[in-house]
Amino acid sequence: MQLNKIPATVVTGFLGSGKTTLLSNVLKQAKGKRIAVIVNEFGELDIDADLLRSCPLECEDDAAQMVAGDAENGIYELANGCICCTVEEEFLPVMQQLVARRDDIDHILIETSGLALPKPLVQAFNWPDIKQYCTVDAVITVVDGPAIAAGRFANDEERVQAQRLADDSLDHDPSLQELLDDQLSAADLVVVSKNDLLSDDDQTKVAAVVNRIVPSEVKTAYVSHGEAELDVLLGIESAAEERIDAVHTHHDHHHDHGEHHDHAHDHFDSFVLRFGDVDSEKLQQQLKTLIAENNIYRAKGFASLPGKPMRQVFQAVGKRLDVHFDRLWQAEETRQTQLVVIGKDLNEAELKAALAQAEVQPA
Repeated sequence: MQLNKIPATVVTGFLGSGKTTLLSNVLKQAKGKRIAVIVNEFGELDIDADLLRSCPLECEDDAAQMVAGDAENGIYELANGCICCTVEEEFLPVMQQLVARRDDIDHILIETSGLALPKPLVQAFNWPDIKQYCTVDAVITVVDGPAIAAGRFANDEERVQAQRLADDSLDHDPSLQELLDDQLSAADLVVVSKNDLLSDDDQTKVAAVVNRIVPSEVKTAYVSHGEAELDVLLGIESAAEERIDAVHTHHDHHHDHGEHHDHAHDHFDSFVLRFGDVDSEKLQQQLKTLIAENNIYRAKGFASLPGKPMRQVFQAVGKRLDVHFDRLWQAEETRQTQLVVIGKDLNEAELKAALAQAEVQPA
């Protein structure tokens, strides 16, 4: 019988900040820990859950054991909007399942949607059904180092407006600035991703943004490719649920003043594009062109290539496009290309028609 509470790590951060990559690396170096993973992604197709689910196929024999059971491979998916809107309806039932199996679980990892507010989720750990058995080891907020260094979510509105005029591809929605502030204010650890792309001057800029929100006792870790030591990420023992009510957020301010407000995800377009086999080079070129010409924040998914036994992963954030093979297609799977696209003022039909040019007709 497990006498101590199960520690849970909440990983939050904006779209494309590197949360899934960080969690994948945690799973690879977890040394046999029995880990349950809860993934909450905004959009119809949960790419991140599928990427994490395939992690054990790549991991060493002594890596994390995904907790099997009601959820396939230990991945519990919450895909009906951000956790902050569905804590009671979706998150509580999943946690009740895990509590019932607490003797088989060493740690819980929770990846929130890039559009979620961490505070309501952490507050849920004070509910009697959860508090008795679980505690929040830490809230880890992941920020995209190059994006922050570029001032995309700067506090200076005049500078934001100047950047809007200079680069239409950047996101300058003020609600996203508030969202970033709220994610940082809840952090027990800030992880700045893509450190390999930051100069010393860039690091200084990122530190200034982070330090404006987080207190000095909250440490910042700069990582590349999601590679951080496990001891840095797990075992923080912050018991964040005990102090979360004292964290005042922009979201609280809106409610305190009785203002009607939209969650950030109300301002996004999100849809899934599906195709058959595709020519990878053509798909990459078309995707790069669409990203340059449209307000696409993120495109992520899988491609089926003719004659190739492995599935190819596409991940585009801003102007960056990463492509790699992650695993073999399974015998029971339907081979197809699927891309989830998130952005603003997007024309789904036009994007689909453009990407369809990469489709390869069966012989």
